[in-house]
Amino acid sequence: MKILVPVKRAIDYNVKVKVKADESNVDLANVKMSINPFCEIAVEEAVRLKEAGSATEIVVVSIGTVACVEQVRTALALGADRGIHINTDADLDSLQIAKLLKTVVDEETPDLVILGKQAIDSDNNQTGQMLAALSGMGQGTFASEVAVADGKIAVTREIDGGLQTVSLSLPAVVTTDLRLNEPRYASLPNIMKAKRKPVATIEADSLGVNLKSNVSLLKVTAPSQRNGGIKVADVAELVEKLKTEAKVIS
Repeated sequence: MKILVPVKRAIDYNVKVKVKADESNVDLANVKMSINPFCEIAVEEAVRLKEAGSATEIVVVSIGTVACVEQVRTALALGADRGIHINTDADLDSLQIAKLLKTVVDEETPDLVILGKQAIDSDNNQTGQMLAALSGMGQGTFASEVAVADGKIAVTREIDGGLQTVSLSLPAVVTTDLRLNEPRYASLPNIMKAKRKPVATIEADSLGVNLKSNVSLLKVTAPSQRNGGIKVADVAELVEKLKTEAKVIS
């Protein structure tokens, strides 16, 4: 079984994000970048499936500038076999990303596509669903548990009412939730080995996808500063403040 894992280059989750002075976007100057945490979980799950004998090859793909190769190499150090970098400077939305991934799916014909349910920068939660629709594959989103057997994949997914398990025929698309696994750290020997693993670069313009986005970023603003909490003497004072100050009850 071949597994395709799309990964996104995103601001490291430990970094405190700052907005540019002109509010045109987030300030990325000298900011540490990493694999999007949900994508890292997807890589880990693919590696575990390979270690369990369910998969034979893991292919990682990332879309963006040449800097994305760093995240591809990180995924290779975590256990992926080879990488693909789709090179573009364009600011793409979820649909363009899904269309580009569709061309990779058509070329690689993976049995399973595992990707993060969302990116921590855009928070769209759309690419996996769009890719499944474009590719005509079944989809299991928000996976907290994955099991492969007899040519099918059982995905336990987190929903509002608890857990739901769906059975999908392969090929299929699965998006990962936080509780699916805990990603490993790349060891130094594996980091060195990753440098020798193949990474193919494809120009996005050569794939026949319209890269013009239908979404425009108008402005980015930082969240308003929160006021500090206070202590109240009794319930009556609490109710009064909820009425007159917070104005959440009448």
